[in-house]
Amino acid sequence: MKAFATSVTAAASCFTLSAFAACEQPSMVAVPDGETASMEELLAAQENVKTYLADMEVYLACLNEELETAGEDAPAEFKSLMVTRHNAAVTEMETVAAAFNQQVQAYRAANPEEADSP
Repeated sequence: MKAFATSVTAAASCFTLSAFAACEQPSMVAVPDGETASMEELLAAQENVKTYLADMEVYLACLNEELETAGEDAPAEFKSLMVTRHNAAVTEMETVAAAFNQQVQAYRAANPEEADSP
């Protein structure tokens, strides 16, 4: 009976870990230097940042779904890891958005004649 319980626990752990692996975090995007970037580079970066943020929203939803699927009986370590990954992803999103906005301001400062900057 003990061997059966161990097998069930191991199988449940594998299921939890395989479900966890289903959530793949998108790669962070590069933000060009606003002082030296062209308008085209900045606009391309803007699109990349928008796509990245949308992909990160999907990733966050996946993490939340995995946590909900695991339920209240999920191991505390799993819950803690999922919450940590969620919080780290939100922090990364905020950092990327802030970096992009900072470089837009740098572009505007370096190119005051450009009225239609992102």
